[in-house]
Amino acid sequence: MSNEKKQESCRQPIGVFDSGMGGISVLRELVKVMPHEDFIYFGDSVNAPYGTRPTEQIRDLTIHHVESLMAQGAKGVVVACNTATSAAVAVLRKMYPQLPLVGIEPALKPAAVQKPGSRIVVMATPMTIKQEKFCNLMKRYEDKIRIVPLPCPGLMEFVERGDLNGDDLREYLQKLLTPVMKEPVDGIVLGCTHYPFVREMIQQVVGDKVTIYDGGSGTAREMRRRLQEKDLLNPKQERGQVRFYNSRDTEEELALCRSLFEK
Repeated sequence: MSNEKKQESCRQPIGVFDSGMGGISVLRELVKVMPHEDFIYFGDSVNAPYGTRPTEQIRDLTIHHVESLMAQGAKGVVVACNTATSAAVAVLRKMYPQLPLVGIEPALKPAAVQKPGSRIVVMATPMTIKQEKFCNLMKRYEDKIRIVPLPCPGLMEFVERGDLNGDDLREYLQKLLTPVMKEPVDGIVLGCTHYPFVREMIQQVVGDKVTIYDGGSGTAREMRRRLQEKDLLNPKQERGQVRFYNSRDTEEELALCRSLFEK
């Protein structure tokens, strides 16, 4: 590759895909880790939540949207959705072996390292908890920590509506978490990228002694590592730009994207 072509490749944006608004929590971490990069964020809110759809459909939607980001010049893609990662990332890696592609998974590793022998609740969509990838991840750490999978049907919809601290959300979380809190809980893993947006409310419900983990920062560091490996990091010194797109394509939806990004 010529030097000019290489420089052109470095200047291309990084694509970030999610089933809706949740991946913006990962986008914020990506911008912290790589502030000079440009990003394209696409949320498929029309088809959200992915967690209620058949695996084949999730795979097809994810492949379609990743290919769309590639067509817009993305030099790497982050699939910022646990459900889409489980359903499609392994297939996408086979289809596009040269593409720096990073998915996301619940942050059980840091919980196991920091709190061996502890009781850890994993909050995730019902679909994520059912999938083989999640079952394999649990098996990897079940001899180090006690893992309690907690399906959270309906939680991501609060974020999709922009309801991050209302009374309905507090009531929902109290009803969801009170039964598992009857035994001591040492940590909570946020197994959906929507959930960091309601992290403060979760912390209020479970108390300050419970450590909350999410996988966003680890995903961001992994994308930087993969781009660095291929010598694709943008050398520019000025701050990068972020462009938002959403399949719902209304001004309200894009305004919510920007609002969540700036929180």
